[in-house]
Amino acid sequence: MEPMPMPSPTPNMLFRICIRICISLTSHLHLNKAIPLTHNRVTQVIRIFNASRKQLLLKNHQDAILQLQGSTPSPPLSFSAASMADSRERIRGPSRDGREFLTSPRQVLRRLMLLSEGRQYREAAGVVGRLGPSVLRSVIAELPLDLLLEHLPHSAHLLESFFSRLTTLNTNPKPEVPSETVAWHLVRLFANPHESGLRQRCTRLLQALAQYEPALRQTVRERRRSFDNAVQGLGVHGLTTDASGQLISLHVALKAELQRHVETYKMAIHKLEELSMVTVNQDPAHSSHQRLLAINYGDIQQRLIDNKTLLTMLDKPALKQLQTLVENLSTRVENDKEVLTCVGQVRRLDSQAVVEKRPAAGLLMNFSRGCEVVLHMMGPEGGPPGSSLSMGKATPPGGASTSSCSDGYHSDDSGSDDGSEMVSLYRNLYVENRADALEALDSLPQIKHAHSLKGKILFSMIVLSFRLCHGMRERKVLEVRRILNCPLDSSSETTLSLDRSVRQHLFETADSFPLGEIERSVFNQVLSTLHEYPCLESCPPLTHYVSACVRLAWRMINQKSPYYLDMDFNLGFLRPEKHERHPQADRRSDLIKAFLWPALMQNNQCAFKAVVAT
Repeated sequence: MEPMPMPSPTPNMLFRICIRICISLTSHLHLNKAIPLTHNRVTQVIRIFNASRKQLLLKNHQDAILQLQGSTPSPPLSFSAASMADSRERIRGPSRDGREFLTSPRQVLRRLMLLSEGRQYREAAGVVGRLGPSVLRSVIAELPLDLLLEHLPHSAHLLESFFSRLTTLNTNPKPEVPSETVAWHLVRLFANPHESGLRQRCTRLLQALAQYEPALRQTVRERRRSFDNAVQGLGVHGLTTDASGQLISLHVALKAELQRHVETYKMAIHKLEELSMVTVNQDPAHSSHQRLLAINYGDIQQRLIDNKTLLTMLDKPALKQLQTLVENLSTRVENDKEVLTCVGQVRRLDSQAVVEKRPAAGLLMNFSRGCEVVLHMMGPEGGPPGSSLSMGKATPPGGASTSSCSDGYHSDDSGSDDGSEMVSLYRNLYVENRADALEALDSLPQIKHAHSLKGKILFSMIVLSFRLCHGMRERKVLEVRRILNCPLDSSSETTLSLDRSVRQHLFETADSFPLGEIERSVFNQVLSTLHEYPCLESCPPLTHYVSACVRLAWRMINQKSPYYLDMDFNLGFLRPEKHERHPQADRRSDLIKAFLWPALMQNNQCAFKAVVAT
């Protein structure tokens, strides 16, 4: 028996079925709190099914006309599963312009967190871009910023949209946004860059951050300056000069100076005890003005002899060295305090940094570089203030370009120095002399296969040459002061003029000045360090290389605008403004593995880039 066919539903029947389905669906959603049941949503449901009812009536009317004309009627229109699903989505989801959804701060925050968990930061940024002032303020107050910072640089687009929206709306008063926390987190990222494309992702965020909080740029600049000063302070703990002009440890110099003072004071006390036998029981009336005017020639002569003897004991030029040493010691104490303060700041910025096991200078230079990158990416502050950073050259605070080896000597004709000749000689020293010495080291069987050791030997020799030549020049200036009985710490115009004359003489006699002592010192220091390689001592090309390094270093040190080496040998990332990659180095990596040749500096400008292996 064939089943009876189901009668075709009429439009009214279909409409009632749809109404019942939608009412039950809406009630189910309301009970499950998936979406609140509001007057707007009920109105939307009624509007949808009124349109559907009209469409059904029109279709059945057309079928009736076709039946009267003898045509085959088309099947009546009914709701399919796809149309029902589309209707449910239209009821459940927000309106297409998003305005209805953006009225509740809690819903906005929930939406942002869901999108952030799914790494959909651009969609989340679009939501932030439509927020009004009151909703934006409420969302920022409850926003878990630390979670977004953990996902930098991926969440940079979302954070940038927050600061851009705050700047656009210009809410007053400003909401409390931890913008400084965001900036220091970015400094930490750029101090240890591991993500590819980090700058491209964070540029707009830093620009929006600087626009929203202009004072942040000065804060980062001051912190960077403190890092640089702390690193510079680490370099003052080297050797100092004693009364004879020799370079010794500060503690040894203090001990010798104090012993000299103790011996002198003992002699002075003994002399005073001899004099006290005459003056201790003297009648006070003998010191009256009338009695002093009445003393004779012999008494005046004896008094002069006694006082001159005491003055000779106490007023020795060598005894004045103690104040300089004490000031040096005080400077070192303050510098170490500054270093520890900066390291403590780094520890607070980066809790994962193991500051106890890392060199303090490298740690601070990394964060200083991070501050420099952040300042550069923030863009110019109304123009000129950021221009020096945008060119990739760091200038000291105050805008003055000063050499770290400045000695106070500047001549009117300093511009006549043939700088290009000096730089060419320095380049030839690397290209020719270093290559010859390296070839000679290759011929030594003991170190033939120690490629990195050979490069370090030649690198150490050029660095030692500049360091010892600079020390020699300063000793010569102090020797002239001591011979002419000038105070070592004097800053009078006469003494400074004497120093300028000595340096001018060293400049004019740079080509003929005897440098055998420095050459032997450089060679002996290298040999004492590598005592297990006695073959180095019998390598004439290496001796010629040392002589060339010392002679050129002496000429460069004694220029009117002295040249000096950049002593930043931190194995960080390649900096194009002062590093040049070796042709045989790995060009896919920017991580410096070794320095092959130091950078040459003049007036805080790079005259010849350092050659590095990556």
